[in-house]
Amino acid sequence: MDSRQSKDFEALLTKEQKAADATSAARKTQQTHQAQPPREPRAAQQPREPRDDRTLPDRLWDRLATTPRRETLLRWLGPALVVLLAAGTRLWNLSNPHSLVFDETFYVKDAYSLLNLGYEASWPAEPNPSFEAGDTDIFTTDGSFVVHPPLGKWLISLGFLLYGADNSLSWRISTAVVGILAVVLLMAITHGLFKSPLVTTVTGLLMAIDGNAIVMSRVSLLDNFVMFFALLAFGAILLDRRHSAIRLAMWMSRRQQRDKPTDWGPALWWRPWLIAAGVACGLAAAVKWNGLYFLAGFAVYTLLVDAIARRRAGVQFWASGTVLKQAPVSFVLTVPIALATYLVNFTGWFVTAGGYGRQWAAQPGNAWEGTFAWVPTAFQSFWHMQSDVYNYHVNEHSPHPYSANPLAWLLMIRPTSMYFVGAAKGEAGCAVDYCGSAIAGIANPFIWWAGGLAAIYLLYRLVLFREWRVGLILTAIAIGYLPWLLYLERTVFQFYTIVFEPYLLLAIAFVVWQLLGRRGDPPAARERGIRILAVFLALVVVTSIFFWPMWTGIQLDWRFTQVHYWLPSWK
Repeated sequence: MDSRQSKDFEALLTKEQKAADATSAARKTQQTHQAQPPREPRAAQQPREPRDDRTLPDRLWDRLATTPRRETLLRWLGPALVVLLAAGTRLWNLSNPHSLVFDETFYVKDAYSLLNLGYEASWPAEPNPSFEAGDTDIFTTDGSFVVHPPLGKWLISLGFLLYGADNSLSWRISTAVVGILAVVLLMAITHGLFKSPLVTTVTGLLMAIDGNAIVMSRVSLLDNFVMFFALLAFGAILLDRRHSAIRLAMWMSRRQQRDKPTDWGPALWWRPWLIAAGVACGLAAAVKWNGLYFLAGFAVYTLLVDAIARRRAGVQFWASGTVLKQAPVSFVLTVPIALATYLVNFTGWFVTAGGYGRQWAAQPGNAWEGTFAWVPTAFQSFWHMQSDVYNYHVNEHSPHPYSANPLAWLLMIRPTSMYFVGAAKGEAGCAVDYCGSAIAGIANPFIWWAGGLAAIYLLYRLVLFREWRVGLILTAIAIGYLPWLLYLERTVFQFYTIVFEPYLLLAIAFVVWQLLGRRGDPPAARERGIRILAVFLALVVVTSIFFWPMWTGIQLDWRFTQVHYWLPSWK
């Protein structure tokens, strides 16, 4: 066999060997498959659902607010329920007690004589028992020296037209209605600041169930009216801030399109919300003079906001333009309006002859001479009467067992006891050894102290971030509180704080707004904020239920009454 034949033979053997190996491998594979049971086909892997990072409130909202109509209803539901709650806490058993409480002895009787005579009249000695018994027409025609303007008393007198002066419900219905409206107004302002239905509802709830706000809405004093009108002014200032910024931007755009100078900025005359703020401050001052603090404070705030807005808009001489062009206009739009509003409330005093000091200038030797001799005698007498009121206020140092130093107001060291009547067993339905019925101006401690802490936090935020919401809220707190620190020796009371309480609640609202965050924020942080808020709300609701009898004059076992005095100074 030659070499060529040898190679062909080897190739043939190799091909046959490969074929045999392949056949053997196939047989082994077949045997293996026959030995093992058949496998089930693998199911196709299902795609994972995306993780839902929404918080529980977000999921509930998305599930319920499926249409624009439902969304609108949900946005209104929380505030509507809060208003109903506020109405209940202020109107329930409002006629109890049927006796003049604390300074009601002045304001209710002044309101009744004001309604009948046009001015506040004097009353005979010890008139309260007769007045409370329904013998109300025992006032004289002599003018009484009163230390507060008449608007609050005019508002109180509206209740007499509804229910008659012999019904204690008529004494307090006006303050109660104003207290309810204040909750509505506060929620409207909260929505304007934060655009959050939940924050809005929470803020209204806090005011609806706080003891200071409840008590001041259930007794016929003047401070609730000051609070309401000042809050109206606050809302007007908030709206003016936005309106004037839009007007400034429009002015700048028109000037730049016409290639005209903008160095000094405009003098904006059309500022209706600033005018409204002037009216509201005038109404507040026509109740009590501390309303003037809000006129002055909001004027300074407006000046600063105008200057900042001009600087941001690119006005070159933004500071000088604000002071020289806009400030005089803003003054005209507020101060004369407030003064006119204040004077209108003395119409009854001007058109009658019997009010205190009304005939002062007509008496020999009293009329002004010289430069101001031209002033009508009615206004001369009015100025003299107002001077007497001022002298009374600056010299008021008479001691009072419930006088509270303003330095301690935020700590609530000495709340005011408005009313207390004790009863032994068997008397007035008392079934234990001794009972007590109290109306104590004790705020919900956790709401009140949280408000003070929130104000401190806002001060920290203002220094670090200069946020406009923070600045506005702190301005209102400062206006309502800081002026009282100038009169530490005067006789003042804890319940004066109702005037700036809404802004402490707005400070809490800001903290809640920060805790809750916005959609898109890390869900863990939002869930933590929701839990903190839930615990806080549960705490304040339970506390308000606990203090409810002490705010409404419900008779309690004396021993249980004492449990409510958490600090010795509260008694």
